[in-house]
Amino acid sequence: MKKLKADIIKSFKNKRINVFILFLFLAFVILMFTKLSKEYTNTIAFDVEKLNVPQENIILNDSSEINITLKTHGFKWLNYYFSKPKIKIDFSKDVNKKDNIFVWNKSKAYLNNTQFDKQVEILNIEPDPITFRYGVNMVKKVPVLYDADVSFSPGFNMTGAVSIEPDSVTIVGPNILVSEIHDLELEAVVFKDVKADLLETVNIKLPENVSDLKFSTKQVLLKAQVEKFTEGTLKIPISVINAPKNAKIKYFPKVVSVSYYVSLSNFKSITAKDFKAVCDFNKTTSESQSFLVPELVKTPDLVQHAKISQQRIEFIITK
Repeated sequence: MKKLKADIIKSFKNKRINVFILFLFLAFVILMFTKLSKEYTNTIAFDVEKLNVPQENIILNDSSEINITLKTHGFKWLNYYFSKPKIKIDFSKDVNKKDNIFVWNKSKAYLNNTQFDKQVEILNIEPDPITFRYGVNMVKKVPVLYDADVSFSPGFNMTGAVSIEPDSVTIVGPNILVSEIHDLELEAVVFKDVKADLLETVNIKLPENVSDLKFSTKQVLLKAQVEKFTEGTLKIPISVINAPKNAKIKYFPKVVSVSYYVSLSNFKSITAKDFKAVCDFNKTTSESQSFLVPELVKTPDLVQHAKISQQRIEFIITK
């Protein structure tokens, strides 16, 4: 065994064998180069890449291949065999629209000038012409609904509503499918202990048969402004509405405390004039009732969870 191993190592060290292997490799390269330099004729299937199909139309029969007979050198054929070639058909300029079909009947010369180089000669195209049956697409814009579970760190909250960008999606597809879609929901997301602005990309829940539909987007941006909040308290005057005619009502107290939450940045801008509190006499439940219930009928948009601390306003009627 050791002798065999030694003989092999010795043979590789032999310069004559090394020269022989080198010449054998060079001969193979020259042979391959000679073969690939020659021209060959063959038929190959080209994939059809459909460009700029009108949005209102859907292609019903997917003519996905064209058989083209070519004459070209071996290097080109080698490239075709390693990666399947494509023919681009631009529906905005390369086809004619007839009854229920698009017709592509470009000449071999047109293909040579637009999609092939001078080293390729087109001998035949099959089928010729190529037809594409089409149906009418429906285009519909639907709103996007979100399902977000948001909890904030103590003292933090949103200064406004959650916004979605974009807030709607355009759907293109067969009428029978698109007409059944009235809105789209986002995948459920959970945000915990939030204390900074929300800026999150969220996927849209896509319906079934999604391969037959086109969507203007499949993701949206979920946004919300988050700030530090604090509690404020103001004294607000109370007024009585819908009192009986020719009746004079005396009530106490005439001022109530209103508590509310507001962001620190807006705290100083909130005043008592931004609120309005009333007691509606029509909401008394009986003639013997001696109190009115105050309620807020006006609050500024900047505040949250506004409430009146006083639950009853005592009153008497004097003639």
